[in-house]
Amino acid sequence: MSNQIVVQTQFQIFEKTGKPFQLENKEFQSDLKSGEALVKIILSTICGSDLHTIEGKRKEDTPCVLGHEAVGEIIDINSREGFAIGDRVTWTIANSCGKCPSCTEYGLPEKCDELFKYGHASIHNGSGLNGCYATHILIRKGTHMVKVPDTVSHAAVAPANCALATMVNAVLQTTAKPKRAVVQGGGLLGVYACGLLKEMGVSQIYCLEVNESRFQMIKDFGAIPVDAKNDNAIQSILDATNDGVDAVFEVAGIKQLVPQGLQLLRPGGDYILVGLVHPDSDLGITAEQIIRKCIHIKGVHNYAPWHLDESVAFLERNQGVFPFEKLVSPPYKLEDIGAAVHEAQKQKWMRVSVKP
Repeated sequence: MSNQIVVQTQFQIFEKTGKPFQLENKEFQSDLKSGEALVKIILSTICGSDLHTIEGKRKEDTPCVLGHEAVGEIIDINSREGFAIGDRVTWTIANSCGKCPSCTEYGLPEKCDELFKYGHASIHNGSGLNGCYATHILIRKGTHMVKVPDTVSHAAVAPANCALATMVNAVLQTTAKPKRAVVQGGGLLGVYACGLLKEMGVSQIYCLEVNESRFQMIKDFGAIPVDAKNDNAIQSILDATNDGVDAVFEVAGIKQLVPQGLQLLRPGGDYILVGLVHPDSDLGITAEQIIRKCIHIKGVHNYAPWHLDESVAFLERNQGVFPFEKLVSPPYKLEDIGAAVHEAQKQKWMRVSVKP
């Protein structure tokens, strides 16, 4: 049963592009329903999709509390087996019904008929504690939670329930274990892809990136950085792999890269599309290119609960292998969310963090 405690919550409200966030306070009584949990946010991070909302490139149901990447501590809980007050947890960005065909037949709970996404919902939806740029968040019954091992730091796990879990999903979509792979884009999705492929035992991993300041991080996560601005970059990969690579992962969100990806694939290879989740995504390819080369193309959007389980396990296994903490900035205070967003827009860090 819930303790029905009363907490003083604080959160940043986003209303529209060009208007500063509004810091608000609210007394909240945690009269939780069965399966719900009240979580105190320890650390959150600013995802690229949040920046797109702030900049007006995507629409959300406003006013809202943005932020969906975070780690927190359970301070109240009602009938959630395996969890208790004091547990440090992360959670899926989506709440699913568990009853519709997507949840029960298709293996796609992230496409639930009654989907609710944290950091994307109006403050008038339910408790209003729906986003991570806040001191507290209410976790709903259909949300999968994962305990965070003591060996995994706050900074390492905060982005796991978005970028890392999505890439766990992506690398599992290949039709066979690749020996050679290309990652198109060296942002957080791309760096995670490199680390996951490295752990899988992929012997040749090439990461195409235009920002040379990211090259060392790409190396640290087990891949060979390739300057995407170099006209000879594609040919150099083809020369090194003879007939092309087994898998290409598109994580840059740039439609002009798709013909390049097809060129890099060997016959029968896998093209996993992850980053092009926006309207400006006409691919500029022909069916003939796909058919003649016998290409497998797979789209990946978000992830299922088991992918988050594997994400946390991956972090635990690789604490001494990959520099996860270097991906995340020192934290900004919640009241300084505007400065944190400005820092995130500079793209100096893979993720900028916020601490209540």
